[in-house]
Amino acid sequence: MGWNTSWTEILGSATGAWCVWLVARQHIANWPIGIANNIFFIVLFARSGLYADAGLQIVFIALAAYGWWSWTHGGGPGTATALPVRRTTRAEWAALAAAGAVGVLGLTLLLGRVTDSTVPFWDALTTALSLMATYGQCRKLFESWWLWIAADLVYIPLYVYKGLYLTSVLYGGFLLLCVVGLAGWRRELSTGRGARTAAEATA
Repeated sequence: MGWNTSWTEILGSATGAWCVWLVARQHIANWPIGIANNIFFIVLFARSGLYADAGLQIVFIALAAYGWWSWTHGGGPGTATALPVRRTTRAEWAALAAAGAVGVLGLTLLLGRVTDSTVPFWDALTTALSLMATYGQCRKLFESWWLWIAADLVYIPLYVYKGLYLTSVLYGGFLLLCVVGLAGWRRELSTGRGARTAAEATA
């Protein structure tokens, strides 16, 4: 088994790990670092034939801009406190599940018909899970960590299959960081601290 890595994969891996660690700490710098990570991965995934994942990075950049604003404004203009961690409502779960199902079906058909992807369903599934998780992250929904964990459990063997061994190792690290983030956000919910100040969130 050969390890044929590139600087794009190395830099994407480094910025990705840094971004997830910052999210777990609720540090606002996760958003600009995440945008840098998305740019590296656009190139990497397009070269590897993972077209949905490459396109996903563009959506991630747009969501990062929204998440950056949302975290600093607490969900509304003029808000003095940062966005608090909270549970996902039933209505939000229903909307996410419906959007995810439509996304998986549509992307699977699209990738299977108009690209040379060898893994259209798995590429579509990870794309949908990642978008659902990122939206939850933007709104500081506690359950977004479970969505990331589900996505990582598919990403790891998918990247091994595509020969992206360093990236698969990175996603193994992501999986561990997601567990750490899940535990940290759960503690915040259980202590009932509510919203933190913007200064605390950026410290």
